[in-house]
Amino acid sequence: MTLTALMTGDLRGNMSGPARPSFGTAQVERNGRLLSGLLSVALLLTVPLVGGCGSFGGFDSLGSGGGPLGKWFGKKDEVPPLNTDPAEVIYGQADQMADQGKFKEAARQYEEVDIAHPYSREARRAIIMASYSYYRAGQYDDAIASADRYLTLHPGTEEAAFAQDIIAKSYYDRILDPKRDQTFARRSLAAYEKLVQRYPSSEYAAEAANRIRILQDLIAASEMQVGRYYLRRSNYLAAINRFKTVVTEYQTTEQVEEALMRLTEAYMALGIVNEAQTAAAVLGHNFPDSKWYKHAYKLLGQRGLEPQQYQGSWITRAWKTRSWTGAGQT
Repeated sequence: MTLTALMTGDLRGNMSGPARPSFGTAQVERNGRLLSGLLSVALLLTVPLVGGCGSFGGFDSLGSGGGPLGKWFGKKDEVPPLNTDPAEVIYGQADQMADQGKFKEAARQYEEVDIAHPYSREARRAIIMASYSYYRAGQYDDAIASADRYLTLHPGTEEAAFAQDIIAKSYYDRILDPKRDQTFARRSLAAYEKLVQRYPSSEYAAEAANRIRILQDLIAASEMQVGRYYLRRSNYLAAINRFKTVVTEYQTTEQVEEALMRLTEAYMALGIVNEAQTAAAVLGHNFPDSKWYKHAYKLLGQRGLEPQQYQGSWITRAWKTRSWTGAGQT
């Protein structure tokens, strides 16, 4: 089966110019004498140029890249000739390349279909297959560009979900560990969320939902990594901002328990007792058996305090406004 089998379905003035200026008879005579003189000079300059053509390859060499004017005219044949083969022939050649694992060459050949026959029934399929081939070749930016183009031109087709999936995977495959920058993870998450939102019934939705959970936990882990770094260096405000991101944006991940305990720790260090007590109270109410709650409870106890939830706390507001799929929602 060729890669084309992946894609089922029948993919089908005003000419008047400004007024001329008028000249008198004397001016015309002066202009005539001036023009005659200029022509004489031009002829004198042309003779040595023609006579010396052999020394630099003739007039044809002026624009060949090797002549003296090549830097202005450019090289000959820089633009490859348009492929004159029928669309189905070019598309079939691309299929053969893809079947042989030559995905980079296949991608370019699929693009030839769209370039040479943009209105053919094969052109639409060729765009998405070029994207897929670029993805298989590891040329992720090209894969994303082709998929984006397909979604721009054909957003309502059955292959649109496939294009969105290619975009998400092209970012997903470049994700680094939590200790590194998570730009690709965030972009992949956004792409998968768009896929689930726009194409909930597609065959790619289930995998997208699973990867959304993985990506959310990965990004939350990265935020925790940075937050701990700031906390160890007593940069409490910077640490709080990182832990706050986990609580507000990634509340359904496993990282949220530690984030609440670290908020208790950071707020206690700053002397902001109400927020520290609220973080511990929310942690204890939702995860009473968590080791992180035991740490938070002990930390408050050292100051003669207990967990207590204050309604004016941002933690209380954030927890009430976020959906929670675990047990013990407040």
